[in-house]
Amino acid sequence: MEEAAAMEVEEPKSKKLGLKNSIQTNFGNDYVFQIVPKDDWSSMAVSLSTKAVKLYSPETGQFQGECKGHSDTINQISFSVSSSSSSPHVLHSCSSDGTIRAWDTRTFQQVSCISAGSYQEIFSFSFGGSNDNLLAAGAKSQILFWDWRNGKQVACLEESHTEDVTQVHFVPDNRNKLLSASVDGLMCIFNTDGDINDDDHLESVINVGTSIGKVGFFGETYKKLWCLTHIESLSIWDWKDARNEANLLEARSLASDSWTLDHVDYFVDCHYPREGESLWVIGGTNAGALGYFPVNYRGVGAIGSPEAILGGGHTGVVRSVLPVSSMKGGLAQSQGMFGWTGGEDGRLCCWLSDDSTEINRSWISSALVTKPSKARKKKRHNPY
Repeated sequence: MEEAAAMEVEEPKSKKLGLKNSIQTNFGNDYVFQIVPKDDWSSMAVSLSTKAVKLYSPETGQFQGECKGHSDTINQISFSVSSSSSSPHVLHSCSSDGTIRAWDTRTFQQVSCISAGSYQEIFSFSFGGSNDNLLAAGAKSQILFWDWRNGKQVACLEESHTEDVTQVHFVPDNRNKLLSASVDGLMCIFNTDGDINDDDHLESVINVGTSIGKVGFFGETYKKLWCLTHIESLSIWDWKDARNEANLLEARSLASDSWTLDHVDYFVDCHYPREGESLWVIGGTNAGALGYFPVNYRGVGAIGSPEAILGGGHTGVVRSVLPVSSMKGGLAQSQGMFGWTGGEDGRLCCWLSDDSTEINRSWISSALVTKPSKARKKKRHNPY
């Protein structure tokens, strides 16, 4: 059983620094890879370098249980978000052992396993399709498709990418469209209707020019696409027109120049609050400080001063950030919680605002404060 302890952290001399408390869970020498929430926020899953997934209460930090079974690095985890919502307790994970596994988080037992073969590695997966029946996976230079209802493989795309496919995402509001991204520097858009193949279903190709680490959609119609590369550059695209809107090759330097802390060494992720057109890039230092930097992707492109800084919680590289502003309920408003972070120091930190009514305004932009959701819905990262 893990133990969680509250820790008071002295606030640095900056009115934008707002860490007041953090709950830390120590995994020893283990890395925290990713933190994801259950749809109702009754639980959050944490993938570790031990090839296991542990579950905790986002509200209290209490340890709930552990899912074990993978034999190699876990590359992505996600709770079930099927349109039927018939299995919200199911957690999915993919691994370099070539499998995508499903876990019942009530019993912490494996309930299904899809294998791409022992020679494969699966780096990313996504559920979607016109009928929400497809499971897509990014593997070694291939994109694999299964009908998740029966576990039958229905397609394998092997001509569009020449290197590892690090990301696959079905497009929000366009569930028949799939985006893939790869170490080969390409992002591809596929139409997944009908019998999927490279020749007839590849709709567009975007050449980023360098190995791609993470991508995501944002904007009111999810027409825009952000892309973080393994050399820590950031670019913004209109995926429907395959048009580049901003290309910030020196994003780390731009972020570093906008605050007084150490040089920004890496980017963890981008944050989109599920409404509007605003985007933040989350940058970190090797010492564990984090900043939420607003991205101005119009015109020449710029990165502004951080609107939230999380300092004093981590002592190493941060791998994952789970902002409570991505939730649908009111946990953040009722308890003043900002979110959770995890990293290479083995710590799982909970970030809280102060009890005072003014604290949110003093350390975080109002644009980052949780709002009710609308109806619509380098070894730093191993292996990518």
